[in-house]
Amino acid sequence: MVKVLIDLRMVRGHLHGIARYALELARRIPALEPGWQFVGLTAPQGVPDDLGELTPRIPLVKATAEFLSVFEQPTLLADLLRQRPTLFHATSFSVPALWPGKLVATLHDANHLALSESASITRTAYYRTVVGPRAARAQALITVSEFSRRELSAHLGFRPERFQVIGNGVDPSFRAPLAQDLEDFRARRGLPARYFAVVGNIKPFKNLSVLVPIADGLPATLVLLAGRGARRAIGFSEKVIELSPLPDEELVRFYAGACAVLVPSRYEGFGLPALEAMACGAPVIVSSSGSHPEVVGGAGILVSPDNPLAWREACLRVFRDEGLRRELSAAGRERAARASWDDCARQTLQVYRRALGST
Repeated sequence: MVKVLIDLRMVRGHLHGIARYALELARRIPALEPGWQFVGLTAPQGVPDDLGELTPRIPLVKATAEFLSVFEQPTLLADLLRQRPTLFHATSFSVPALWPGKLVATLHDANHLALSESASITRTAYYRTVVGPRAARAQALITVSEFSRRELSAHLGFRPERFQVIGNGVDPSFRAPLAQDLEDFRARRGLPARYFAVVGNIKPFKNLSVLVPIADGLPATLVLLAGRGARRAIGFSEKVIELSPLPDEELVRFYAGACAVLVPSRYEGFGLPALEAMACGAPVIVSSSGSHPEVVGGAGILVSPDNPLAWREACLRVFRDEGLRRELSAAGRERAARASWDDCARQTLQVYRRALGST
């Protein structure tokens, strides 16, 4: 029997985009190929107990060492030799350098190479000495956007056709909620009736600092979802509201209740928050760099990542023009509806089959 081991080691703490990607595949692909065995490789402590619908329903085994730890490679080799999978899917940029078996690797972006000035020296070295050489020997490579395919090909020296582009999806739970749900959410979180939602983190390439000069002069409050302590770390004033990480149910309401969702990141392999926000009916204002033009297209407003005044003007336009908000909301929902985790899972299974020589 074919045994596929899916890497879930990065699923720890707050759920980020790559962890969601791995979990969505782990809960969808097994139903598409019931004749195969699917197993998830988790962090040594297992998966968090608050994943809800994303909780894996396949057998799970714990890795010996932490994701990207000093002992990762030798212990990962031992784990794979013990599990003896027919195929290992490395769902992030951690690949088994010492294991000679069949490998499908998803590389989401090249930021550790393209943004070497802000990446750690160890991560950049890891990409060059481990990821690149092992990916070159993989049976198949996946990435999540045409932008990432170009970037990875350029920085790793691969032919672009080595990568198959399979975009991320949006879970059906990301949809416009009821008005009462929005009111309850705002009241519970102490949010004003109108606000601009800002999404990111304190990493320099997320570029939240472009909003600092304009934040206090906007006609609605900025509400920041960027991790605890981000407001002070980035330099926003006390007028900006900071939220702790939100579960999916509240994240939907956070997006849907905003005048617009702002994502100013300079570099994104995909940009899942923008897509999820559009699915919830929120107008989005995003950076014109990275993958955002590809993912958002004409369904949002694209703004230079380097121009605070352009961000201010875009916010004012959306705030003042109800017709524009309705237009962006409808276009965003329509575009997001085309992105499905089920499609992502089906295409990924086809990659497995080709890697195993079964198609």
